[in-house]
Amino acid sequence: MIITDTHTHLYSEAFDDDRAEMIKRALDEKVSRFFIPAIDSTYTESMFQLEKDFPEHVFLMMGLHPTHVKENYKEELNHVESMLGNRKFYAVGEIGIDLYWDKSTLEIQQEAFKHQIKLAKKYQLPIVIHCRDAFDEIFEVLEEEKGSDLFGIFHCFTGTLEQAHKALSYNMKLGIGGVVTFKNGKIDQFLSQIDLKHIVLETDAPYLAPVPFRGKRNESAYIIHVLEKLSNIYGVSLKEIASITTQNSQDIFGL
Repeated sequence: MIITDTHTHLYSEAFDDDRAEMIKRALDEKVSRFFIPAIDSTYTESMFQLEKDFPEHVFLMMGLHPTHVKENYKEELNHVESMLGNRKFYAVGEIGIDLYWDKSTLEIQQEAFKHQIKLAKKYQLPIVIHCRDAFDEIFEVLEEEKGSDLFGIFHCFTGTLEQAHKALSYNMKLGIGGVVTFKNGKIDQFLSQIDLKHIVLETDAPYLAPVPFRGKRNESAYIIHVLEKLSNIYGVSLKEIASITTQNSQDIFGL
């Protein structure tokens, strides 16, 4: 059984004391493919080191996270563009719009999101979308950019069934993580109406740990609890969930 974590920040400072042990715990749980989203240029070297240390298991993305779209965002976008032109990445991400923390940066977040979608199209890469309190704004951009060259993952999907179908209409898979195990997460109430071919697994470690670890540091090994929840929702085995979602990740990332 191969399990794929399509979104995990393994380079996070939260793992500085036990990174190798934490990754071994995941490998012991059959989680052997880790896709690593970028945040901003300050983490690039840490990402490269992670790839060097675990070359068979770690696959990097490049992008500017919407909460890090600040006054220097054009310099950061130049960094993203330079990196994409210099070496192999498997996606442009994580990118998008976040209005939970700061609504005043909406305009430059939109600009950064559109610019990075264009970079993804240029390099024929998927995008990995971060959306928080911004479904309408995200869909507005996707509507402008839609086409056969736009595809990717709607990371940490927490919307409604209607929003799920809309996301799928833009060639997105839904990234399902710890939220599906929360009592108030809501997505577990309709997820069975979404075909498994549209689902990928993720942790967003060190954030959003699933039950029974909610509120604690998340790690990639905990994806097994997401797997178990989806097995219950869809009424199929863990092995089948792992197989289908890993194949879906291969379809997106080309690996």
